[in-house]
Amino acid sequence: MLNLTKMILCSVAAITIASGLNGAILHPEMTVAADAGTYAKPAGTLGEKPAEPWTATTIEAGVDKKPQPGKVVTEVGEIIDLSCYLQLGKHGEKHKACGTKCLQNSQPIGLLTKSGEVYMLMEEEHDPRRDGQTTFRQAAIDNFAKIIEVTGTEASVGGYKAIFVQGYAKK
Repeated sequence: MLNLTKMILCSVAAITIASGLNGAILHPEMTVAADAGTYAKPAGTLGEKPAEPWTATTIEAGVDKKPQPGKVVTEVGEIIDLSCYLQLGKHGEKHKACGTKCLQNSQPIGLLTKSGEVYMLMEEEHDPRRDGQTTFRQAAIDNFAKIIEVTGTEASVGGYKAIFVQGYAKK
């Protein structure tokens, strides 16, 4: 429970900082590897396009069974760890070893778009996410420092932006 609390607090702090970046990529000289995709031709995809923004487990968990509003989106960007990006501006191939360790140790996962927008990425399915029954973190680690197309449900509150990705609940 302590790790979950720490992860949530780090995520909130990271997004708070990200909301003030005004759309510029920090340290644009820190690029992905030549074989790690481009914004025009991403290296891969994460997430399934959902028929509805929220799954049944998320709706069931909502206050009065009403989650916050969300819309299905597809965004292209670099998979980053929010902690190092927001604190140090680090991303890209030169940051891959450190960033991978950060994600392996529960630091928040992010998506950095070409325009400099930053999204926190999370599993959409509420109960499996809460209970550690998803594989999304590993999928993000496997695609760290690559430009990837991400599909999921976008939700925002008070300037914080997240994409909740479906398709990673363990069966």
